[in-house]
Amino acid sequence: MSCLQKMIMNNQTVISKFLLLGLPIPSEHQHLFYALFLAMYLTTVLGNLIIIIVILLDSHLHTPMYLFLSNLSFSDLCFSSVTMPELLQNMQSKEPSISYAGCLTQMYFLMVFGDMESFLLVVMAYDRYVAICFPLHYTTIMSPKLCMCLMVLCWVLTMLYSMLHTLLLARLSFCEKNVIPQFFCDISALLKLACSDIHINELMIFIMGGLVSIIPFLLIIVSYVGIVQSILKVSSTRIIHKVFSTCGSHLCVVSLFYGTIIGLYIFPSANNSTVKETAMAMMCTVVTPMLNPFIYSLRNRDIKEALIRVLCKKKMSL
Repeated sequence: MSCLQKMIMNNQTVISKFLLLGLPIPSEHQHLFYALFLAMYLTTVLGNLIIIIVILLDSHLHTPMYLFLSNLSFSDLCFSSVTMPELLQNMQSKEPSISYAGCLTQMYFLMVFGDMESFLLVVMAYDRYVAICFPLHYTTIMSPKLCMCLMVLCWVLTMLYSMLHTLLLARLSFCEKNVIPQFFCDISALLKLACSDIHINELMIFIMGGLVSIIPFLLIIVSYVGIVQSILKVSSTRIIHKVFSTCGSHLCVVSLFYGTIIGLYIFPSANNSTVKETAMAMMCTVVTPMLNPFIYSLRNRDIKEALIRVLCKKKMSL
């Protein structure tokens, strides 16, 4: 039996499940929004799977940049899959609920894949920095060994960080209130329902959460400052255009990801906060993972050419 399961069993939790308020959708529009969210989820799965498969099958894309991109697509796919099936099921249920253990499990994987995206965006920014500022030494610096070490480090850090918060939450007691004003188990919403001391939880969120969210964002900014300083020394318009074309997709994803995080957690609104938090959470867990494959595939010539090569090979084999 795992440590988490033991803590759950030993916990003095009275309630066995949480009620998820879900989305503020009128009952007459439930079926329409169900179809919309189902289509968005299937698009997310299909789009990210295509990128993963194309990178896996095309040898031209076996480079550090696309290794990181395939991990980002896998993270997006899993991030959306943690919440969307539960949301779709609850939209068809008269009593949208999730078990206590299921809630903690969902929260754990949400943090794993959410933080993994943050770390991957940093690694991808560093990759672009090395490629643009040190092009002659790129293959030496971004060696396969370093790339694998970076990937393993990212996954280990996110799993340890998520496990820390999950274990700290599992020690809390939940007495009477069990209504979560969200469509998934958010750690901040769960802490508000606890009837035991949450000071340690809040302290660790403040310290560790700041390190996991702010430091990656600052590292991305530092990387792009270095990139801008490097291209300002170049007078060739063609090279400058190529640099912006290469970094454009990554900048779009960074803006989309951190824009929703900042809007949801850094600058929450006092008025209509529940509606705003739900909308921003939808952006973060549903819209962003769906848009990322399109941002990279539509702006990336290598991905489009690789997709054509894979499809042509498949057609010839048939």
